[in-house]
Amino acid sequence: MRIFDTHCHLADERFGEDLPEVIARMREAGVCRANVVADPCEEEPNQEKVLALIEAHDFLVFSIGAHPHNASRYGDAAEAEILHYIQHSKCRLLGEIGLDYHYDLSPRDVQRAVFDRQLDLAFAQGIPVQLHVREAHGDCMDMLRARAAAGRMPAGIMHCYTGSWEAAKVYLDLGLYISLSGALTFKNAPKLMEVARNIPADRLLIETDCPYMAPVPLRGQRNEPAFLVHTLAAAAAARSEAPDDLAERLYQNSLRAFGLRDDAEA
Repeated sequence: MRIFDTHCHLADERFGEDLPEVIARMREAGVCRANVVADPCEEEPNQEKVLALIEAHDFLVFSIGAHPHNASRYGDAAEAEILHYIQHSKCRLLGEIGLDYHYDLSPRDVQRAVFDRQLDLAFAQGIPVQLHVREAHGDCMDMLRARAAAGRMPAGIMHCYTGSWEAAKVYLDLGLYISLSGALTFKNAPKLMEVARNIPADRLLIETDCPYMAPVPLRGQRNEPAFLVHTLAAAAAARSEAPDDLAERLYQNSLRAFGLRDDAEA
């Protein structure tokens, strides 16, 4: 079984003590590819740490972008960093970018302006995006629909999707993949089971978003890529599919979304 973790934060300080063991468990669980996320607008920018990590492991790729929480720190210098790093052959996405109205750690108007600016950058550079949207689907859909109408909508992924099936259909119509996290396993997530059941087979992805969002039965623990098997099992149950069969389909979906070749066929 081959599994692709499409969004993880392995450079996070919570992996500082045992990252080699985390990676060994990841490989043992069948998670043979993963995307590690960098952000030049964190209080302590982590792009150099992410780059060192992905260059040390050939099965890792990375993405880079300013999270909406950090939009207030975005400017020309951060954009220059992103532009520099997306030239790297293992940088496959610009993200995570988007809107987050849950905490409002950056003002909403600033979030929208920075989101729009990064979408422009992604479209101009021809790189897909990875979108973080929380309690802001209305504004996000309005912005993306306007871009699609103007012919300026980049390809990409809805990361850690927790919205409704009705909203998911809009994102699918915009050409995006939908990535589900450990939230799919939570007892209060019937709408996500509906999403998992109905997403077209060629548009579904899974992720950990670790160290966050640990799935049941490990909820409350530090999440890690090896735990992705639980999200896979939940998605397979929702779709009445065998986990091994679904894992391979999702792996192929991930390769397409990231513009990667299948190592088994290389």
